[in-house]
Amino acid sequence: MIKKSLKGLLLASIITSSTLYAKEKIFVVERENSALAVIDGNRTNEIKNMRNFNHAVVKFRDKDGFAITRDGYIIKFDPIAEKKLKEYQTSKSAIGFIIGKNYVAVANYDNKTVEILDRDLNPLQSIKTSSRNVGIKEYKNYLIFSCMDSDEIWVMEDTTPDAKLPKFKLKKKFENIGKVPFDAMIDRNLYVVGLFNSPDIGVLNLDKMEYKQVPLQLDKKERILKVPHFGFWSISGDYFFIPAVGNKKVFVFDHDFKMVNAIDVEGNPVFTSLSPNKKWLAVTFSGKKFPIVQIIDTKSLKVVRRFEFDGWILHLRWSNEKDELLFSVNTANKVVDFDVSSDSPKEWKQIKSWDIPKPSGIFLFKMPESKK
Repeated sequence: MIKKSLKGLLLASIITSSTLYAKEKIFVVERENSALAVIDGNRTNEIKNMRNFNHAVVKFRDKDGFAITRDGYIIKFDPIAEKKLKEYQTSKSAIGFIIGKNYVAVANYDNKTVEILDRDLNPLQSIKTSSRNVGIKEYKNYLIFSCMDSDEIWVMEDTTPDAKLPKFKLKKKFENIGKVPFDAMIDRNLYVVGLFNSPDIGVLNLDKMEYKQVPLQLDKKERILKVPHFGFWSISGDYFFIPAVGNKKVFVFDHDFKMVNAIDVEGNPVFTSLSPNKKWLAVTFSGKKFPIVQIIDTKSLKVVRRFEFDGWILHLRWSNEKDELLFSVNTANKVVDFDVSSDSPKEWKQIKSWDIPKPSGIFLFKMPESKK
């Protein structure tokens, strides 16, 4: 018992020391292992018993970490102490979520609801939509999401914004927005939704509550194995970068949604990930092109570097603290780290590698400020 206690104290001391000095901690979804890997410098760890992690998403706010699982659980964990705190099953299949100031909202597939919980995962409200729900975002006191089966956008308004807990009411429903919305991103007051079976994207101005469809210059659609993902990382000060559905293109729009370019890329894009300095856009692909990543110069809008890895790239992430780019090489069971400090992407080189079983999503947590 004494040995176990000493071992526990030693581990706590290591983790506490890490919180004092580390700036950025890396969390990696172990896709088939029900675990969340932790990379903190040369130290690695695992948070276990994380349910079905086949399509897990992780987010942070303040000192809280949350994950949603394939089997519909929302899990709260402590990213500093690296331990699971609580779980709650919102459905049989969850797809996306956001963390508000005083709530967590989960968009579900299976039971066709959006569930509102407090930050300790106590249920507050169930919003029934009769649809699979995607593209969940927040803006001011609005909660916005799209209904995949009914081709709608719902804008919910928190009617008690100054209260400790929210209460949402339907503000406006936009119908016939295009066929099969599948994901969304938000930039300031613009909610931008992808339409899987329409040759357009949808743009909702949340200040004016006005919606329009913007046509895309698509070739004949190819069969795709993985749906493209939108996100904040695809928005620069000048442009929106949008992966095409079933086409080997990345679309570039200005903030008035006028077409700037359609960049030809090697495969069907999945992620378009923008570097923190906005100079580079990393593009990942599906199908036979899973091992390929291309880098686009955001000024010239041309491909300037091609990577080919020894396994499938399921995710990547630019560091916010260092000039580094992390790649999740799923079928090679590793996460690799490249130095991207050079202004010439051809000179970027691998500097680190960690053994992680079946890695998928990479998520970064900014640690508390160092104590002196």
